[in-house]
Amino acid sequence: MKKNILLIGGSYGIGLSIVKQLQETHTIYVASRSAEGLKALNVKHITFDALTDSLDTTQLPEELHGFVYCPGSINLKPLKMLSMSNFEEDMQLNFFSMVKVVKDIIGRMADNSSMVFFSTVAVSTGMPFHTSVSAAKGAIEGFVKSLAAEYAPKVRTNVIAPSLVDTPLAGRLLNNDRKKESMAERHPLKRVGNPEDIANIATFLLSDKSGWITGQVLGVDGGLSTLNIN
Repeated sequence: MKKNILLIGGSYGIGLSIVKQLQETHTIYVASRSAEGLKALNVKHITFDALTDSLDTTQLPEELHGFVYCPGSINLKPLKMLSMSNFEEDMQLNFFSMVKVVKDIIGRMADNSSMVFFSTVAVSTGMPFHTSVSAAKGAIEGFVKSLAAEYAPKVRTNVIAPSLVDTPLAGRLLNNDRKKESMAERHPLKRVGNPEDIANIATFLLSDKSGWITGQVLGVDGGLSTLNIN
């Protein structure tokens, strides 16, 4: 029997890479604003805006074996340039909208199912200009650890904490060769991530091969959070 996997977001970037890896072996549901990028893939699309919509659970199967929440933001500014509304917007998209969906679908999670969420390396490694996004992603890490404890052993929940990944979301940070080289040099592995790097870990966490992993924050960051080679 194919497992049922729901992704919130999945029409581009990391989410799309996850879909491509799983579409042949799983039944994939993608809830996102646009189906662009999914048209040639074997997925069931649900039109959904995480900021404004309630998820139509009638379009979902009775049981879900995997769940991934992909929406996020990269709002990098000095604190003095961030308004309270900036903090509220980052928290709404990254955290509150996520909690709302989790509450809607948690009752459908099957025994031995897996949920995957995304944070950032900047939560564990203090970085300038990350106060808003780090606050929102830090909330995710605390939430997911508590969720893991509450729903063990039925449901496993884990967080992936990437460094910079070359996706449309990070476009303005990597929009020329000089920026790409500068960002690559910051990492011990001397490159920024690509969507497949993160999708590889996500699909592992969704699989039975990660059956003894829950409540973890996995750094997938080119060594940035733990190595100092300068």
